[in-house]
Amino acid sequence: MNTLYTIDLSLKPTTFDLWHVCLAATVLILAFTLIAVLLAVIVGHNRCRKKAEEKQAQLQASPVEPEVKIVEKIVEVEKLVEAPAPEPVILKEATPDAALQLLGMLQKEARFVDFINEDVSQYSDADVGIAARVVHEGCKKVIQEHIKLDTIRKEPEGSNITLDKGFDSSLIRLTGNIVGEPPFTGKLVHKGWKVTEINLPKLTEGHNPNIIAPAEVEL
Repeated sequence: MNTLYTIDLSLKPTTFDLWHVCLAATVLILAFTLIAVLLAVIVGHNRCRKKAEEKQAQLQASPVEPEVKIVEKIVEVEKLVEAPAPEPVILKEATPDAALQLLGMLQKEARFVDFINEDVSQYSDADVGIAARVVHEGCKKVIQEHIKLDTIRKEPEGSNITLDKGFDSSLIRLTGNIVGEPPFTGKLVHKGWKVTEINLPKLTEGHNPNIIAPAEVEL
């Protein structure tokens, strides 16, 4: 049973410390990360569609040259036979439906969209910290229920690791003074995250994923 959270930003906490500030900063970082993921999905979708259209246009514009068979002392021009056109390359398009569905669940459980669109500059750090706690709990619930995460590196953060030649650059990002060729030895600043399993609810026929949260009217 889903619980509707109501954020009352007028509440004042009895105590305020560095923990509230860190919590608010964590929520803001999570918000910017999700927005970046949504933009990347939408941009990737548009790029894949454009590439597929360009590839299809190139295949249709390519002429089929006649085949000429040359034999010693006898030149025979074979009857031109129209060769079948090569099958177009079908690229898998990334749809934004899953990202929109995830955003809808974050709004439902954590009022995520409301929090992001709120002008928090008019509230104190203590008020933002109270709201951030509710948003944090709701976001954590959604992630734990539908997405399984694991760290990319198992070593403790701050330890020295060595990257051999041919390491996967999509899993490890180098920073700092990058000189020469692998192997590289450096300090592990962040373990990294990867998704090992995702389980989003199935959508009903005719569901519009663009509706993140319907308007509410109380009678």
